[in-house]
Amino acid sequence: MSIETISLSGRKMQVSNKEMSFLERLYLVAIVKGLIITLKHLFSRKVTIQYPEQVRTRSTVYRGQHMLKRDEQGRENCTACGLCALSCPAEAITMKAAERKPNEKHLYREEKYAEIYEINMLRCIFCGLCEEACPKDAIYLTTSKVLVPSSYEREDFIFGKDKLVMPLEMAIKNTQLKNAN
Repeated sequence: MSIETISLSGRKMQVSNKEMSFLERLYLVAIVKGLIITLKHLFSRKVTIQYPEQVRTRSTVYRGQHMLKRDEQGRENCTACGLCALSCPAEAITMKAAERKPNEKHLYREEKYAEIYEINMLRCIFCGLCEEACPKDAIYLTTSKVLVPSSYEREDFIFGKDKLVMPLEMAIKNTQLKNAN
């Protein structure tokens, strides 16, 4: 006996209501098929990686933790233009601009700088649009082994300038590498 029904897409479908055999009603065949699948997986090679000892190779387009760059003199590149915050589809970036004081010329390149620069890593989708939108090449997503650390507290995932600004030693090393090439 078959019944004609209409699906959600508006198409007509033929549905059969045939009687199940005795073995089908016992579901014995389905149980045996499930056990065979379980046994196949039981004796197959495991894909688990023992993390501290073994490190998975990352893709060439891997995007890790955000970092705010410095120039060769150790000054921050960010001029607080806000293009990264505007381009962020998850609205994870917030910033507040401030004027540079005369005694802060060694800290910031331009007259304006980001007094507050925060990224909510719980919202971030690591799309890289902030990196593409930045005209000063101030923010980038690291391709190294720097991962976003885990935590149980939500406040630990709001990264301020203390966690985002590139360490001075790293900026000097990058400048030396550029000059060597």
